[in-house]
Amino acid sequence: MNFANLGFGEILLIVLIVLLLFGAKRIPEIAGSMGKGIREFKKSMTEVQTSITQEVSTRDDRERLRAPEPQTRADDVRPEPKRLIDT
Repeated sequence: MNFANLGFGEILLIVLIVLLLFGAKRIPEIAGSMGKGIREFKKSMTEVQTSITQEVSTRDDRERLRAPEPQTRADDVRPEPKRLIDT
C-alpha cells in the first residue's frame, strides 16, 4: 500500500471519522495503548535477536575450541602404492 498518495483532504476525513467513532476522550487512551503495544513488540524483538546472536556466538566458540575429528571412511582408504624396484 502506498500512503504517499493520500492528500490533506483524505487524511482530514479519516481523522474526522475516527473522532466520531471513538470520541475525543477515548482517542488519547487508544493512542497510549498502541504506543505501549509497539514498545513491547520492539522490546521482545530485540530480546529475541540478542538471544539468537548469543546462541550463534557460543556455538561458534564451542566449534573453534573443539579439535576437528579425522574423517576416516572405508571409501577414503587408499591402497599402498606399487613399488617400482623390489628391494
